[in-house]
Amino acid sequence: MSPEASTANEPVAGPSAGFRVALLSGVGLVKSFGATRALRGCSVDVMPGEVHAIMGENGSGKSTLIKLLAGVQRPDAGMLKVGGTDHRGLSSPRHALELGIAAVFQETLVADPRSVLENVWLGVDGIFRAGAGRVEKSERAQALLTELRGEAPSLQRPIEELSISERQACCIARALVRDPRVLILDEATSALDVATRDRLFAILTRIVGEGSSVIFISHRMDEVEEIGDQITVLRSGESVATLSRSAASVDQLVRLMTGSDHLSGKAQREILATPAREATILRTEGLRLSPGSATVEFELRSGEIVGVAGLEGHGQDTFLHALRGAGQFEGEVRCGLDGDLSPIRSPRDAARHGIGYVPRERRAEALFEALSVRDNFAARTIRTDARAGIVSGRRAERRLHHYVDLLNVRLGRARDPITTLSGGNQQKIVIARWLAAKPGILLLNDPTRGIDIAAKRDVYDSLARLAREGVGIVMVSTELDELVELMDRVVVFREHELFAELSREAATRDSLVARFFGHEGEDG
Repeated sequence: MSPEASTANEPVAGPSAGFRVALLSGVGLVKSFGATRALRGCSVDVMPGEVHAIMGENGSGKSTLIKLLAGVQRPDAGMLKVGGTDHRGLSSPRHALELGIAAVFQETLVADPRSVLENVWLGVDGIFRAGAGRVEKSERAQALLTELRGEAPSLQRPIEELSISERQACCIARALVRDPRVLILDEATSALDVATRDRLFAILTRIVGEGSSVIFISHRMDEVEEIGDQITVLRSGESVATLSRSAASVDQLVRLMTGSDHLSGKAQREILATPAREATILRTEGLRLSPGSATVEFELRSGEIVGVAGLEGHGQDTFLHALRGAGQFEGEVRCGLDGDLSPIRSPRDAARHGIGYVPRERRAEALFEALSVRDNFAARTIRTDARAGIVSGRRAERRLHHYVDLLNVRLGRARDPITTLSGGNQQKIVIARWLAAKPGILLLNDPTRGIDIAAKRDVYDSLARLAREGVGIVMVSTELDELVELMDRVVVFREHELFAELSREAATRDSLVARFFGHEGEDG
């Protein structure tokens, strides 16, 4: 651990403190992938009855550390200790499960052809006695999903019919049915709506009170502040500090993660503020997101950043897709950058009229995992790089490096597979793909989900720059601080209707959450 940690922070109880033994420890963990050293000597002690947060920038080694702790990979050097017993490494995720370690990852890992019940119990064998298994499994799944969701989906329903938040709740329930001693949540909350996340936090409080432990990875400072007991910070593959939540300020954590300070929320908001221009470039007419719902009357002006918010499944995604002519809806969307608003009836129409779209589920909808970084970037602008029908990879590579510098993308070579990048850097490439297409309107579906503070700052700076150039931006976000700090105004959806619209001045964390749950306020 660095001198920074020992001087700036109070010491953290180790395995010998109070004669307690850590449930899970990593000691001097090292892991390389070819010439890339993902971990350079990382250590962490997870004590009984605590939520231990792991924080760091994308590429800091968090994902690699979690894969070692969950048995997905083995360390090149160092030691894992489970309940004080030394292990050179865990041989598989099943080995980790046998030792009481269960993990839930950011990507919703479900088996689409299967039911909710089958997905919750996926990979679990011999838990209940023969003959009574299905009844007991159904009761346990029902209880857990009700505790997480308030109301459980039908256990026989195909899981692909559920929202992303419901699918992630099933993944979390799959881990919880095993009654783990250590539960690892690797950005698992990024797919959850606010209500489900709050219920999950209540469950975490309960299980740590019973002596289990939680390893919690999140890029959302408010979540770490709310639920974390101890925080270990990673930077460049090393654990640089471990400190208690009470000793950890946001500025200190950012400095530890990045090696530099960053703007406070207030300062960032002032710098990002961009006066909206008057020209209307997109308008809805008689738009209904579901049969019988009220019409959504919405206009977007050039140079404006509009946030779209609400609880999961209340129409935000449907609205964003409607703006690009996709999905099922009634009414019409009209768009035009020159004052002549033309109907948008399909994604092809949208692209032709300068509307770009960055989807929420990066891996499923935006990445070509078999292709290189360069080819992923050039997917929307391949004609720009063609001369006489022949595509020039060098031309694409030159344009790519411009956006790599602009967005501070960390990569090795442009021709490396896109899968060699961290999640945050993959997301930056997806965003760069559309920036290179020079859109007049940019639709973003939770684009900063699962990326670190520094990466978010780079994305925010790029969006502010686009707005100053006159691009209109509509952005679905599940992050309250982002809605408060970045947007010119926020529209809140409830039950597939536009429930409220808040100006920059009226948009606070409290006012937004109140609207999510259907409460009006004096500032409305």
